[in-house]
Amino acid sequence: MKYKKIIIFTSLATVLFAAGCKKEKFDINSNPDSVTDVSVTPSVLLPGAQQFTSSEIAGDWAFLQMWMGYWARSGSYQSITDVETYRFTNDFQAGIWFNLYANANNYNIMINKAKESGAGTYEAIGRIMKSHCFQMLTDIYGNLPYSEAFLGTVKPTPKYDKAVDTYKAIFADLDIAIALLNNPAVSSVTKNPDIHTADIVYGNPSLTAIQEDPEQIKKWKKFANTLRLRMIIHLHNGVTSTTVAPGISVSEQVAKITTEGFLGSGESAHLNPGFSGSKPQPYYRFYNTNESGSGSQRDQYRAGEYALEYYRYNGDPRINRFYVSPSGTTAGQTGITFGTPAGNQDLIGSKLSTVRGPGLSPDGAASRSWILTSVESFFLQAEARQRGVLTSGPTAKELLAAAVRESFIWLKVGTTDVLSSNAANSYISANAGYPDVDYDEAGGGLFTILSQKWFALNTIAPFETWSDYRRTDYVLGTPVGYDAGPPISVDPGNTSTKIPRRLLYPQTEYNYNAANVGAEGKIDVFTGKIFWDLN
Repeated sequence: MKYKKIIIFTSLATVLFAAGCKKEKFDINSNPDSVTDVSVTPSVLLPGAQQFTSSEIAGDWAFLQMWMGYWARSGSYQSITDVETYRFTNDFQAGIWFNLYANANNYNIMINKAKESGAGTYEAIGRIMKSHCFQMLTDIYGNLPYSEAFLGTVKPTPKYDKAVDTYKAIFADLDIAIALLNNPAVSSVTKNPDIHTADIVYGNPSLTAIQEDPEQIKKWKKFANTLRLRMIIHLHNGVTSTTVAPGISVSEQVAKITTEGFLGSGESAHLNPGFSGSKPQPYYRFYNTNESGSGSQRDQYRAGEYALEYYRYNGDPRINRFYVSPSGTTAGQTGITFGTPAGNQDLIGSKLSTVRGPGLSPDGAASRSWILTSVESFFLQAEARQRGVLTSGPTAKELLAAAVRESFIWLKVGTTDVLSSNAANSYISANAGYPDVDYDEAGGGLFTILSQKWFALNTIAPFETWSDYRRTDYVLGTPVGYDAGPPISVDPGNTSTKIPRRLLYPQTEYNYNAANVGAEGKIDVFTGKIFWDLN
């Protein structure tokens, strides 16, 4: 390496367990218990569903952290064979399917309950968050049950909708959500009791029960706009929208983005219902210390050599916000190569940097959790401006700089926002002439945006950088003299030159919904691309 020269379905029990961190198998083909308890109101359902979402974002993506080069397995642990060799069964990461469907149905139940009482804000939030779940499911699995997913015994074996049709349905749900939020008759606090406290993302508990909160409504519109933009960017790969997604007009979807715009600085979808040592932040619980104080059950993960060295290569101070060195300090960061065989005494866990970076849990167990960050929002806007999807406002270069600054601020690289922003500006200046940071350098532009997004969303949203990799086939590192990335399978018998592009359907689908899943044919994780993946 060279170095830069720089200075469908669930029971009431499932709904209620969502408030904790426990994960359970969720079978969309099983018989549901009817949720008929009148006490199960939207205000009861919403906080647990939101916390469940943040727990999913924090805990289900270790395999992608490794595939995208951020993490690797400690040499103290045996090989994680399926992740490291791409030799999967249908149960590989099946929890993602179960958990996202369970969470989507929590929101679906809330939508139905809210509609009964005319609680438009609750219904809108439910539609936005259900859309968030299905956007991720669709981008991971492609075709899947959507329109019949939560019909219970009416449709015990739900059909598989085409992924492009699920995208259309999500866009339509976002349209409905925005209309509800724009309608004072159904979005008022009198129609949405306890909304200030039940909404643990954008609610304001300091307000009285009768005080309206226009900021809460505004931020949910921004969340919806940002989610819509994420989907638009997935569709817009430099070819016409009709080629990517028949029936979806990118320009029409852009026109539906409301005047509130996107999540801006300090407007991340965070939540903190009172995390503490006995009820820790989900990420802290999974990868640092659990509520019993007995340590992490996921201690096998360490800093990936690829990412760690690339941060160092760029003189990027975020290295010390994502990772903690073996000494527990910011000096002496040490990584391990993805797939390194176990047993090398120089690469055992105690000699490697952990993934417990203070930027991810700045207040330890009491830190806020996250769902969708303002950091990603700025990167989406930068790419949209670069591609001409957005045609007014700040330039792509300006939005990219804002994204980098927001990343430094979000990770608390400095002790204040101003110092974090200054550190970001220094980082950009120090890397002048290198297109992975310098937008104006030859080979920069879109490559710079995607590269910086990869640096910034380490651990925070690896599913999004995976989507970037799949939809654009961009190669990290090479244009600036660093190793090509992300790293590929270490299995000598695997001739693939790329990481998998989708996941397999879980075995339960073949057991209980065989005809519908069977109609999808043989699934290949390397060639079975998601509909927007034209590369």
